Order: sequence, then structure tokens, then C-alpha cells
Amino acid sequence: MNNLAKVENYEAVAAQMVDLGVEYGLSLVSAIVILIAGYMLAGWISRAIRNRLGALKKFDKTLIPILSQIARYAILTFTFILVLAEFGIQTTSIIAVLGAAGLAIGLALQGTLQNVASGVMLLFLRPFKVGDFIETGAGSGTVDEIGMFMTRMRTSQGIFVAAPNSKIWSSSITNCSRLPNRRIDLVVGISYDDDIDKARALILKLAKGKDGVLKEPAPVVNVTNLGDSSVDLELRAWTSRQDYWEARWGLIRDVKYALDKAGISIPYPHMQVISQKE
Repeated sequence: MNNLAKVENYEAVAAQMVDLGVEYGLSLVSAIVILIAGYMLAGWISRAIRNRLGALKKFDKTLIPILSQIARYAILTFTFILVLAEFGIQTTSIIAVLGAAGLAIGLALQGTLQNVASGVMLLFLRPFKVGDFIETGAGSGTVDEIGMFMTRMRTSQGIFVAAPNSKIWSSSITNCSRLPNRRIDLVVGISYDDDIDKARALILKLAKGKDGVLKEPAPVVNVTNLGDSSVDLELRAWTSRQDYWEARWGLIRDVKYALDKAGISIPYPHMQVISQKE
């Protein structure tokens, strides 16, 4: 009788283990399905937000990346909660676990959270937007995307730069694209033997007739320095932001040709060696 009772107990335990295995096996399969579905859904919604908002002409392109990332992480968080619920963990327990995990992660990843906070401030105060050319302590380039953790830029040499938001926010930001016009400051040195008024008139006439140079404010040329080997004239001319570099390079070239044609020399530093005979 004792042996029979033991066999019955073993059979009961085995049956209970089988039931638990089936139950948790089904939960595991369901959790995996939910995890895969949530991951795919998060990616699909993130791409949909980018595509739909990107097609709207009046919508600010700067907000698209951060909104798509927020939607993606929100869906992944909800998916994680559903996966835990499949194993019988109560919602209150899930919230407590997430709170404790969030606190621990926050303490361990303070720098990452600073990037998130800095990204929010960049989007709120808007010192620059997508498409602007900026210069910061983290580098310079044309802004392609402002994300939750980093800002992506392209340099003028075609190099990709990913700068942490906190590094950009903590440094001064120079936005070369915010204002519509820029001023060209071009210093030209002439010889002390040349006619200053003639050189000024020549450079000023050239600037006023140059394509891309604005009529107002009008270009000016003034003597700014009496150097060791030259009299320095400075041309100040305004252009639109889009025409700045082409107008600047054109003025440098044309001023050189015009001064050469007029017989006005542009001196360069030289050294004179005097030998003394005993």
C-alpha cells in the first residue's frame, strides 16, 4: 500500500509538472509572439510617423525624428509590460519594478539622461533647426537630425558627425543660417607708395558691380591698419546667405586682377639681409 501511495504521489507530481510546463510554455510562446509583434509594430509606426509628417510641407522637420523615437520607445515599453503580464506579474508590481529599474538606470546613465534633457531644451528653445549650418563645441556642419540622445550633422567636407546633445547645449552655438544676410570682410594690403584713394575707389566700384553683393547696406572700403609692409584696406559688403561664398571668392579673385591691371601692388613680407664688411 505504501508503494502504491508513493507511485500515485509521483504521478501526481509529474502531472502537476506537466501542467506547469504547458502553462508556462504557452506563456513563453505568447510572450515571444508579443515581443516580436511589438518590436515590428514600433518600427512600423516610427517609420509611418516619419513618412506622414515628412510629407506635410508646413510641419517642422526638426520635430519629426524626436516624435518618431518617442512613439517607438512608448510602444516598446508597453510591449515589455504585456510580456511581464503573460507570466502573471501584476500591474502594480510591474510599475514598482519599472520605477526601481528607472531609478537605477537613471543613476547609472546620468550622462545619457543629460542628453535627453538637452535634446528637449534644443527643441523647445530652437537655437537651430534641421538644415541650418551651425558651429558648436561639438563640431560644425549642416544639421540633419535632432534626436533624443544626439544631433546628427554633415560637415562641408561631407563627413558625418554625431554629437551628444549635452555637449551642444553646454557650449555656445553659432547659427550661420538663421539670418538672411551675411557680411563679407575682405582685407587687402597695398604698398605705401601706391595711391590710397585710387585703390579705395577701384575696390569700391568693383564691389558695387559684383553679382550677389547687395545695394543696401552699401559696400564700404576704409583704411584699417598701417602695417609693417602694407597699408591695409578693408572691404565690407553684404550678400544674401546663399550667395556668401560665391561672392566672397569672386571678390578676392577680381580685386587681385583689378589691382594688377591698375599697377597697384599687393606687398608681401620679405627679409632684407645687410652684410657688414670689416
